[in-house]
Amino acid sequence: MANLTAIKEFLLLGFGGLHGLQWFLFGIFLGIYVVTLLGNFLVLTVISFDCNLQTPMYFFLSNFSFLEIWYTTSIAPKMLQTLLSGPQVISFVGCVAQFYFFASMAVVECFLLAAMSYDRYIAICSPLQYPSLVNLHTCIFLAGGSWLGGFLTPVVTVTMTFQLPFCATYKIDHFFCDLAPMLKLACSDTETVEKTTFLLASFVTMVPFLLTVASYVHIVAAVLRIPSAAGKQRAFSTCSSHLIVVTLYYGTLGTVYAIPTATRAAALNKIFSLFYTVVTPLVNPIVYSLRNKDVKKAMRRLMSPWVYAKGT
Repeated sequence: MANLTAIKEFLLLGFGGLHGLQWFLFGIFLGIYVVTLLGNFLVLTVISFDCNLQTPMYFFLSNFSFLEIWYTTSIAPKMLQTLLSGPQVISFVGCVAQFYFFASMAVVECFLLAAMSYDRYIAICSPLQYPSLVNLHTCIFLAGGSWLGGFLTPVVTVTMTFQLPFCATYKIDHFFCDLAPMLKLACSDTETVEKTTFLLASFVTMVPFLLTVASYVHIVAAVLRIPSAAGKQRAFSTCSSHLIVVTLYYGTLGTVYAIPTATRAAALNKIFSLFYTVVTPLVNPIVYSLRNKDVKKAMRRLMSPWVYAKGT
């Protein structure tokens, strides 16, 4: 407890050594953040106001867009501050909150992606049973379980990490309070924290990932049994957007955490972290809006009164 009261703040070093590029990068990442917010808000608005999109698939997509807004918001504002003004002080409580919400959003995303793959699996492999198997009760159960599991899972890691004695420098060589740079500040043995985190992270990432893979194995097998090429294309188009998002998310996440912390350079860690904290939330609404005919039609219906009013 003495340790908790002694530490008041940390210093986020951000990117450092940009040699005049900070304004350029600030403009790029600010633009990405704004477009991410607008894109996900647009998807939420379209799904909420269009009665044709009141289906399980779009129920999960609205949860996903809501998640992406908070996922990137837990990281981007402080990151933009470090680009604009250099290293930023963050309070001890603020660092705990940022790490907790970031970790929670990451876990919720894994669970939601698995729930969305289950929805597509039932829709393609058992279309006649789809209305009874994926009803409102099921959707609420899967989405609610994803959010609850996401917010409960990081509690152990966060508690163990921030009870460590930080007797080294309080400078965090990152643009947000992530686990690896936090553990480098501890002056006691972090093996227990690392092993516990590894076990928890393995469970909440690998189990949803394996369920997602299993769903797509069955989906591909079902699509290949469809005799017509048009039928195959129509069936696969309903899950292609989700498959792209799954590949991007697990691809970037796996690239970051598959490399041992000891051998991973801080600069490389920051670059990869940018992909799954800033870039991926931008790509998701673009993929789901540009590749989805129903969403594009709903957007046109939503915008048509404004276009008509402007024309008159």
